[in-house]
Amino acid sequence: MRVTFMGTPAFSVPVLKSLVDAGHEIACVYSQPPRPAGRGKKERPSPVHAHATDLSLMVRTPVSFKDHATRDAFRQLDAEVAVVVAYGLILPQAVLDAPRLGCLNIHASLLPRWRGAAPIHRAIMAGDAKTGVCIMQMEAGLDTGPVLARRETEIGSAETTATLHDRLSEMGASLLIETLSDLDAKTAHPQSAMGVTYAHKIDKSEARVDWTKTATEVDRQIRGLSPFPGAWTLDGETRIKFLASKTAQGSGAPGTVLLDPLRVVCSDGAVELLHLQRAGKGVQDAAEFLRGWPLKEGVQL
Repeated sequence: MRVTFMGTPAFSVPVLKSLVDAGHEIACVYSQPPRPAGRGKKERPSPVHAHATDLSLMVRTPVSFKDHATRDAFRQLDAEVAVVVAYGLILPQAVLDAPRLGCLNIHASLLPRWRGAAPIHRAIMAGDAKTGVCIMQMEAGLDTGPVLARRETEIGSAETTATLHDRLSEMGASLLIETLSDLDAKTAHPQSAMGVTYAHKIDKSEARVDWTKTATEVDRQIRGLSPFPGAWTLDGETRIKFLASKTAQGSGAPGTVLLDPLRVVCSDGAVELLHLQRAGKGVQDAAEFLRGWPLKEGVQL
């Protein structure tokens, strides 16, 4: 098929690669404009933009689709379908209607649960037992369109947003290729009006750990916010970020450090901290971290 691809972050790259590998013709790749990044604040193309360039595909990076010229340029691509994966720009109805078979979105949840910007983070933080990907026919509402295909997966007890992100990206790519193979024959099913939840964008204010919460809640927060923005606490004035954890036994005042293994007390039990990071340092396992920053038993974070 002749496809217009629209995506920005690393999550979208396996989908673009799968489309090319499956022999689909990529009319154009749309991605968000390059952003300043790194110490020099030089403009850096998005992961999708960079991958498309490596494949010698045409790339466009409009800041919006509000003007007629941008919308006309999209329509004139004469694509049969557009595939949208974490693109990050609002598409007006004129764009949604331009391809003959419409615009398809790969969404990383089991719709209608976790519509919105951060479905992977929110699923882990809420303690969901399972999640998945949906291929959705896009419409003007926020992730409200009918679903063409879905695939489920369990969320492991040690799963972080990073590991689940990678699994769902590959699942979404595979499911999309299957869906496109007989798209004309597919029936889109409206989403249920029951069980709608919204995965609001993660705010950095959510990242500081409150040790008076239960160990289960803190563990989910750490895993759900790993690797970004990363749940954190203070040891004095030093910020320590947590990237992996599990629930554990322990008692004492909330925030109290316990050793062998490294744990911090919560309102019930404790969390064992498996991977940590100090500002300006790399991620370390607990043993390596303690050699460079010897937290003492009984210290309260």
